[in-house]
Amino acid sequence: MLKKVLIKLVVVSVLFVLTGCQSSQTTNISQAWEQYKTRFVMPDGRVIDTGNNNISHSEGQGYGLLLAVRNNDYATFDAIWRWSQENLQVRQDKLFIWRRRPGILLKDEDMNNASDGDIIIAWALLEASQKWQKPDYQTEALGILHDIKAKLIVSWRGLAILLPGAFGFTHENSTDINLSYWIFPAFSLFEIYDNDPVWRKLQESGVILLQQARFGLWKLPGDWIKLKQNNTMSVTKNNRFGYDAIRIPLYLVWGQQASSLLDPYSDYWSFYGQYTPAWIALNQPVMDAYGAGDGIKAIKRLVMAIENKGAFGETKTLPDQDYYQSTLFLLSQLCYQQVSG
Repeated sequence: MLKKVLIKLVVVSVLFVLTGCQSSQTTNISQAWEQYKTRFVMPDGRVIDTGNNNISHSEGQGYGLLLAVRNNDYATFDAIWRWSQENLQVRQDKLFIWRRRPGILLKDEDMNNASDGDIIIAWALLEASQKWQKPDYQTEALGILHDIKAKLIVSWRGLAILLPGAFGFTHENSTDINLSYWIFPAFSLFEIYDNDPVWRKLQESGVILLQQARFGLWKLPGDWIKLKQNNTMSVTKNNRFGYDAIRIPLYLVWGQQASSLLDPYSDYWSFYGQYTPAWIALNQPVMDAYGAGDGIKAIKRLVMAIENKGAFGETKTLPDQDYYQSTLFLLSQLCYQQVSG
């Protein structure tokens, strides 16, 4: 009995640290959240990616759930969760297909999952189970974690590696990974609820891989990385630090990982001053010439503020940009309020 009480106290304490001061968050971003809902959350709970032909994907549903629980918006959370269950959780396991396109029948969709979407959804469900005292959400989250462990975690050089999806990322002599799928604050929460050492191992492997995955002039990780059988790694696919990898410093700050891991990002952004590239190539001297959106700029401000090199500059108004930039903007606000409070 005493052990159960102590475990409950630990869970509550850790959740307070992970979620931060809810009243402060609600006060500062409630207006922006209402704007976000109007633009990106449909009445039936479908979150639309306006920069990608209005598709809906597990990542977007997960972010919507996380933003809803952090804003104490149960009605929206419940709608997003129900839509996600009915339209994405349609595999033979508890994972979610990665995408639904408007007007496309389920039989014509790709049934593969995206592990970042699965992780974010489970993260939001665990926070919701605590906030609203809904044990069913915890049960659903633990089912997702069970299948993540069963189907998405492999080993490379003795490290726990997270596959981006159940199919298509392991090859005869290599494995493709996406380090922006290492969502450190979620892993910390999973470790408490699931009590499995694999979540600590994923945090440790993420740190080690980020220390090694440093490419190009600024020693940045790529959006996609190939882990080779000969124990080396290289950038692959678009060979950029871009729209995927931009989330890595956000999750490092949110997960309160070693500040030294942020040095490559702050060095890169400091060099370009007021200009913020949307992406930079890691294997040739080429970079974006148009400038990043406000979501990427918010992550830059977050990192520079944490590194004591600039003010974050919170705002209650959502920028008039697409789903992804608006989402990164709100996530950066939440992260800053949590780690600075």
